[in-house]
Amino acid sequence: MNITPILLAIGGAAAMSVFGILAGLWVAGLDRVVAARMQARIGPPVRQPFIDIAKLLTKQNIVPANAIPWLFNGAPLVALAGSITLLLYIPLSSFGFLPVLGAYGDLVLILYLLAIPALAMVVGGLSSGSPYATIGAQREMVTMIAYELPLAATIIAFAWKLVQTGSAAPFSLATLAATPIWSLVGPLGAVGVFLLLATMVLVVPGELGRIPFDAPEAETEIAGGLIVEYSGRNLALFTLSFAVKTVVVVSLLVALFFPWNLSRWIAFSSPLTASAADAAFFVVKALLVLFFSVSLVRVSVARFRINQVVDIYWKALGSLALLGLLLVIADARIH
Repeated sequence: MNITPILLAIGGAAAMSVFGILAGLWVAGLDRVVAARMQARIGPPVRQPFIDIAKLLTKQNIVPANAIPWLFNGAPLVALAGSITLLLYIPLSSFGFLPVLGAYGDLVLILYLLAIPALAMVVGGLSSGSPYATIGAQREMVTMIAYELPLAATIIAFAWKLVQTGSAAPFSLATLAATPIWSLVGPLGAVGVFLLLATMVLVVPGELGRIPFDAPEAETEIAGGLIVEYSGRNLALFTLSFAVKTVVVVSLLVALFFPWNLSRWIAFSSPLTASAADAAFFVVKALLVLFFSVSLVRVSVARFRINQVVDIYWKALGSLALLGLLLVIADARIH
């Protein structure tokens, strides 16, 4: 039995886990600095999330008396494992490697895996025995249901277009990376894809539980909601799952809408230089997506009530995503 592929998969998974955690914490620190500057504040240093995690890991891990201990302690582990598993399916070809599990899943699987960290938070909140966490868990479930419509409509639009081009794997991220959606549509379809992009930019803060879609936590209303009873190592694990999921969601948007590399347009002197340029270009794209979908939104808009979250995702963004899907279909019929 050849164990080399197994060892390579294990090594790749370990490397991606470390990359996701470090990149996620760095991105979280950068987001806090950018938001502070936009509000005319000094803000914390970029390394603050690393300091917070180190401090949490030294704190006592308290389990409430009314909690279900094995669920309460297991939920953060499942959340982090789910976020890291997601990262193994996201193509980061700009850094010179393909997804570790890219051959075993596609956008449909990613759509399901995206729910695991949020569901783990729901289970953890419900198992804590806190009324605040129970309210937060209910809000989280409602929010998850709300943003599924625009997210699913976007995935269907991309897959439908690839099917029309004769692609054998329309839900594959590798196929999307090799065939940018913008090159497959005409003017009307480009408008539709732009509407889908605008929709996804506003889905991101909901997926990540960021302002203005952070009703499940809402510190000023329900004292932290889902994670109100968490401390020490468990809170550190949840924080790390948020960080890794941020990298996943931002990278997913880049892979869907901006899959280009600089090396496709510029002839570099060596493969190493091309890889470095592509990696730097990917970071720039990811940071721009983070700025417009997270930093700018949470600085510009106050927190929505949970009924407003549902209205925005189901009525406004759901309609916008369906319109984008219809424009992509109409564009194909015209051409």
